[in-house]
Parts: sequence; structure tokens; C-alpha cells
Amino acid sequence: MDKKFIGERITNLRMKKDISERELSLSLGEAHNYIYSISSGKILPTMESFLDICDYFEISPSDFFDEQTENPFLTRDILKKLNTLSEKNLSLLLEIMEAAEPNFMKSFLEFMDRFRSSNEQ
Repeated sequence: MDKKFIGERITNLRMKKDISERELSLSLGEAHNYIYSISSGKILPTMESFLDICDYFEISPSDFFDEQTENPFLTRDILKKLNTLSEKNLSLLLEIMEAAEPNFMKSFLEFMDRFRSSNEQ
């Protein structure tokens, strides 16, 4: 973990939210070039500022550093939905996921994506 990772992660999160470095800097109450300085590796955020960045993106610090999670916003939303399910329904969902062949799940998700796209047109 280094300055480069932190800068790239902030850039990635910022782009997913479609906000500029300037906009994020000002939203955090910092100088207009603050996020640029972090993203370019010139500085690291203070701990307080880092927590403010996490709060801004509504992610936990562990989500920020989890390199396996490409889209923490989507993961967070999925977890919120899962938390509303009963234990019985969670168990059923887990059984379905465990029983499904990986190729089946991939095909099913691709089908759902095409179905959703055709309904949006």
C-alpha cells in the first residue's frame, strides 16, 4: 500500500461518482487542489481527512483498502438488500449460489443484463 494506491483509489471512486477533484476538495472543506495533490502522489491525506473521504463516498476504511472490491458502492447496496432478507431467504439464496454452476450463473447474469437493456429501450 502506497501513495500511488491511495491516489488511484480516490480517483477511481471519484470517477464512479462523476465528480471532479476540485468538487471533492471543496466538499471536504479543503483547498481546491487538495485531491489533485493526493491523486498525484504529492501528499497523503491526514487520518481525519481520510475518514472524511470515506464518509463522503459512504464506504468504510476497510472498503477503501479492499483491492478485491472494484465497486464498493455496488457491494454496499447489495449488502443493504441482503440485510433485509430473512434468515430462511438468505439460506435459500446461498444454496442457489452454491448449487449453480459458475457458467450457469455467468449466463444467467448476462441474460438478465440483456433483458434489462431491452426493457430500457
